[in-house]
Amino acid sequence: MLLLNIDHVPGREIEALGIVKGTIVQSKNFGKDFMAGMKTLVGGEITGYTEMITEARQIATKRMVDEAEALGADAVVNVRYGSSSVMQGAAEVIAYGTAVRLR
Repeated sequence: MLLLNIDHVPGREIEALGIVKGTIVQSKNFGKDFMAGMKTLVGGEITGYTEMITEARQIATKRMVDEAEALGADAVVNVRYGSSSVMQGAAEVIAYGTAVRLR
């Protein structure tokens, strides 16, 4: 599946099939959350959170691709990501774009 964050596929005509998305709400592990709290005292990257968001983005992308494949798409264009805090200790990640068939 071709994923692009532009609104076309260079050199190809496309047929838009519709908007596709994938979402996940991921919570933090208590142990990692505690260690992250300690890290805020000294500064620097909180690798546990970075890993959590990276994993969540991968899952959301896979779900978006699955939805596009179900429509018979060859690609998803204009791919975007968003995230938000759902509650303390949990974040939502969404991947979305337009499923297209290449001609």
